[in-house]
Amino acid sequence: MTQAPQISCDRTADAIRFSLAGQWTVESTALLEKQIAALIAAAKGTARAILDVGGIERLDTSGAWLIDRTRSDLDRDGIATRLENLRPEYKILLTEAHYRTFEVPAPRRHFYIREMLADVGESIVNVWRDLLQGVTFLGEVVAALGKLVITPSRFRLTPLVFHMETFAFRSVPIIALINFLVGGIIAQRGVYQLQRFGATNYAVELIGILTLRELGVLLTAIMIAGRSGSAITAELGSMKMREEIDALRVMGLQPTDVLIVPRIVALMLSLPLLTLIADAAALFGGLLVAWAYGGISPESFLVGLRNTVDLSDFFTGLIKAPFMALVIGLIACVEGLAVAGSAESLGRRVTASVVKSIFTVIVIDGLFSIFFSAIRY
Repeated sequence: MTQAPQISCDRTADAIRFSLAGQWTVESTALLEKQIAALIAAAKGTARAILDVGGIERLDTSGAWLIDRTRSDLDRDGIATRLENLRPEYKILLTEAHYRTFEVPAPRRHFYIREMLADVGESIVNVWRDLLQGVTFLGEVVAALGKLVITPSRFRLTPLVFHMETFAFRSVPIIALINFLVGGIIAQRGVYQLQRFGATNYAVELIGILTLRELGVLLTAIMIAGRSGSAITAELGSMKMREEIDALRVMGLQPTDVLIVPRIVALMLSLPLLTLIADAAALFGGLLVAWAYGGISPESFLVGLRNTVDLSDFFTGLIKAPFMALVIGLIACVEGLAVAGSAESLGRRVTASVVKSIFTVIVIDGLFSIFFSAIRY
């Protein structure tokens, strides 16, 4: 029959002796807390306290922690405490589960303006650090590509085709649908605004130039950053967590050659192809809406495109695509290789990959726009 924990005391002239008996386990914690509180109250005013643990039948880490906490509380009150009849196995438990106290730091005074400025400064430093890390990683990728150019037999064609299917072919439906809808929206707003000035036909020029030079490649790059960039980060991060990348190095293979280069090259080949599809879908959506909403026939729409849009507008958007793909691939791979050993780290890196990729793609688009305007292209 299980014996409940008990504490009995025997007081002498200058000391008090407590005899501990029964089962000091986690199941009896509530009862033990009440008895220990009575023990500490009974020990008030004495110089020494003796804890006789010889009568304890069973002791686990919870009971050992309570005994050590009681001893610590008595010592804190100036009562010299000693344990007697301590079994060797109980001594190990008391040593391992001993009671610890932690200092509570004083509350900090918050200077919100200073903390805000500190956050801004830290963000700037992090941006500079990410830029340096990206340039360094770009150098590694270029060096790996140089080695593959020298020895083409080392190039892995099968992963390249697989990733192009994943990044390009499987992305066609969503890319075409998004750009079709955006082309229709641009046409509707353009026709609506220009109707008031009797210049409905100029909506064709608006749709063609805006789609070919800016929106087609930009929307496609943003979609690829969210779809394929996040997938690359998650794949590499999972491999990093399972130590598969370290296993590749042990096997004598370079992760850059095996994992990074095929993905980046596939992105750089896929994004221009998807941009072509995006431009065609957006123009088709604009044609349908202009026909239904503005009364512009398909023949007039196509003639207007031919008269107002030339190859420079088409190539302006197409030239941006490989550079955007390179940036998306670099950021996705860097974030994936930076994943630590937790699911939280993986989620944080995937989020950072998408956010950084979209931001950088928009910045690159703005820089290209300034450059093409400066050279009047």
